[in-house]
Amino acid sequence: MGKTRDLVKKIRDTKGTFHAKMGSIKDRNGMDLTEAEDIKKRWQEYTEELYKKDIHNPDNHDGVITDLEPDILECEVKWALESITTNKASGGDGIPVELFQILKDDAVKVLHSICQQNWKRSVFIPIPKKGNAKECSNYRTIALISHASKVMLKILQAGLQQYVNRELPDVQAGFRKGRGTRGQIANICWIMEKAREFQRYIYFCFIDYAKAFDCVDHNKLWKILKEMGIPDHLICLLRNLYAGQEATVRTGHGTTDWFQIGKGVRQGYILSPCLFNLYAEYIMRNAGLEETQAGIKTAGRNINNLRYADDTTLMAESEEELKSLLMKVKVKSEKVGLKLNIQKMKIMASGPITSWEIDVETVSDFIFLGSKITADGDCSHEIKRPLLLGRKVMTNLDSIFKSRDITLPTKVRLVKAMVFPVVMYGCESWTVKKAERRRIDAFELWCWRRLLKSPLDCKEMQPVHSEGDQPWDFFGRNDAKAETPVLWPPHAKS
Repeated sequence: MGKTRDLVKKIRDTKGTFHAKMGSIKDRNGMDLTEAEDIKKRWQEYTEELYKKDIHNPDNHDGVITDLEPDILECEVKWALESITTNKASGGDGIPVELFQILKDDAVKVLHSICQQNWKRSVFIPIPKKGNAKECSNYRTIALISHASKVMLKILQAGLQQYVNRELPDVQAGFRKGRGTRGQIANICWIMEKAREFQRYIYFCFIDYAKAFDCVDHNKLWKILKEMGIPDHLICLLRNLYAGQEATVRTGHGTTDWFQIGKGVRQGYILSPCLFNLYAEYIMRNAGLEETQAGIKTAGRNINNLRYADDTTLMAESEEELKSLLMKVKVKSEKVGLKLNIQKMKIMASGPITSWEIDVETVSDFIFLGSKITADGDCSHEIKRPLLLGRKVMTNLDSIFKSRDITLPTKVRLVKAMVFPVVMYGCESWTVKKAERRRIDAFELWCWRRLLKSPLDCKEMQPVHSEGDQPWDFFGRNDAKAETPVLWPPHAKS
């Protein structure tokens, strides 16, 4: 197991995995910048503007508690240090977490003695998203923080978690223990199945926020935490932690100067998922989604939204109800500083739809949390998609499979570890017909033929699963089951 990471790195190097490089970018006027200093200045200008505090919303320090209690215990520091994941990039101090773990008790004592101090510096790493790579706005800024600061953040997270679990509803699955994307994919598929069963129209609106994590207003966040019953000493620790933050951007030409951060919860920050989930929950509560009658009535309850962190899906049985839900969410989101990205929002409906006041694109299919769903609920398109992705991964591994230095058992394990999981994603919600089963069989045989260099007209090879097995059995997952449904079992009646 200790050499698994090295093996994966060598495989990536051998197959020539694409690594995006930051080249020239555009300034605010659309002109290309090629000089190193100009690029660094542009990144600093962009990030400073992105995280600049709203001058119309000054800090309000009334009610800040300076006497923090309870104090952080040495046993909490030890637990936090042991629970931090290894092999992670270091922050601005360059100290790896493995160093603290090697020092053991000595590191615990040192970190405990300085735990009341704040580590407020982070290094932003721009990660490109879809779109023009020359536009700074098409990058996701991931924060690297010092491993020493993660100790205190882990302790804070443990203190916050019980309140987060209490306040968040079951429709929110983002960054929660025992929950994941596959459960939400299964939920939306079951909702569509029930709509077809009872011959009802169903309307979806897939909401996209513009720079959601980066636009969280700190002052509004502290008020929201107070309203949700978070203890004052935890809020005070968070306020002190976020006050006076500094950051730099690491570009391909070096790092920028340090600048102040006035808003946002940094992506890559341990506490950010918890804080953003509470921020988003406040929006939905104030929009009145829990009280409204708009939504899908099934299994004895009304469902009008599914969420995974900032990915929000609104749903209703009529177009007017969906419009009402969307306008409520839009208004309440803007009040706390979050704006909808209209260009990336989509409407999908199984019934007739008219023009909207907001210019939102209407689509017949949508990639929901990595899985393709269609307005007619047909799973065949979703099954074809991962099979094509699996073929692409298999083809990229050709240089590995042709190597005489790698044993056949190792190659087989690589196929099961790197190819089949790509195809398996979301298979718990598939409705597999005979045609889809044949495609799965054909893909499996294609993989083994390519691995063993067998001719395509080979007749002796047979699928490794029998007719009565589940479609994912050949992946080595006989016990594969969907995560516990959030809303209702598939056989539930409305």
